Amino acid sequence: HRRKSKYDKAAQSLLNKLIRSNLVNTTNQVEVLQRDPTSPLYSVKSFEELRLKPQLLQGVYAMGFNRPSKIQETALPMMLAEPPQNLIAQSQSGTGKTAAFVLAMLSHVDPENKWPQCLCVSPTYELALQTGKVIEQMGKFYPEVQLVYAIRGNKLERGTKLQEQIVIGTPGTVLDWCQKLKFIDPRKIKVFVLDEADVMIATQGHQDQSIRIQRMLPKTCQMLLFSATFEDTVWNFAKRIVPDPNIIKLKREEETLDTIKQYYVICNSKEEKFQALCNIYGAITIAQAMIFCHTRKTAGWLAGELSREGHQVALLSGEMQVEQRAAVIERFRDGKEKVLVTTNVCARGIDVEQVSVVINFDLPVDKDGNPDNETYLHRIGRTGRFGKRGLAINMVDSRFSMNILNHIEEHFNKKIEKLDTDDLDEIEKIAN
Repeated sequence: HRRKSKYDKAAQSLLNKLIRSNLVNTTNQVEVLQRDPTSPLYSVKSFEELRLKPQLLQGVYAMGFNRPSKIQETALPMMLAEPPQNLIAQSQSGTGKTAAFVLAMLSHVDPENKWPQCLCVSPTYELALQTGKVIEQMGKFYPEVQLVYAIRGNKLERGTKLQEQIVIGTPGTVLDWCQKLKFIDPRKIKVFVLDEADVMIATQGHQDQSIRIQRMLPKTCQMLLFSATFEDTVWNFAKRIVPDPNIIKLKREEETLDTIKQYYVICNSKEEKFQALCNIYGAITIAQAMIFCHTRKTAGWLAGELSREGHQVALLSGEMQVEQRAAVIERFRDGKEKVLVTTNVCARGIDVEQVSVVINFDLPVDKDGNPDNETYLHRIGRTGRFGKRGLAINMVDSRFSMNILNHIEEHFNKKIEKLDTDDLDEIEKIAN
């Protein structure tokens, strides 16, 4: 079970990276806890203020960053300070943290020295590759700085001395390269980055390996750790990796049901649900919709039935590779399909801003069959930043599902109105 949760978390994170076209806009403030509260706290509003090497500034602009994101405003001055400061930062994906620590690594490298100086560990090979991409983009105009991947498939000759200044990899291989194979001299590392700590600690081995790597590094090495969430387990791990840290937190946006109109429809079978869906569908094709099903089997069946009726439908299913899922979401995002049918698991953490209709073909329940309020909010709630109106329709097909709906209503203290799907005028009215 542990193994699975790690894969889900890592896959989720990768999916978000693959489908993110731009940074998340956040209205929340950054909270800062300084290691030394007496030292002045700088935050920058432009990249020029950071006095970056011109070739790095060029790289930053070429990536389309015009000004620092919220987390970058505060984190970059700390990471680029002399002497460099240690940092533990909490921010969800899409806040610009990868670009921030990549900029720190590239800034601290001495290109004259042909040996590893920056080390970045990621939970999986795919996530390491994503970070590598950012380094390549940002370092485009700084070709003398080279990058190597410390991952299982990358077999080097024994006795190799690495010439590359930046090493990115997974904990096991990085540890081997430092310890057993001696490809890296850990005493010469100036910057150590541990990314996605919350995903990392889902694998016991990774936690131990990361700590062993950290212990081989010099006292002067800058330690940077990032995590989307900070449960106690993550926190305890972070404190072992990063001594005397500055701490930055960027709270995630709250989701709300305030701008969402919620309805339910009574049906007696999945065929009746399908019929109701078709009636609703006629009235809502103007908008993009997501339809949630409880199982892969239902999702597959439903997508098939909708296609047969001539609708453009995309299907997200658990057995797909992450890259395949990303491709489906891209198409949906670009409006190539108007409707996305999905199971629960696949849609976690997906931000598709233009979805204005959510249909629960099956109501969300947890593994014990209890109402899953959090998932309901996550499916339907829109973060305040969009401030958009939305429409949610819940299909109820039994006393059991009616009971779940009532629980959800009570939990959020929001009335869910009954909708008669034969009354097309009514649907027209709510859809617009």
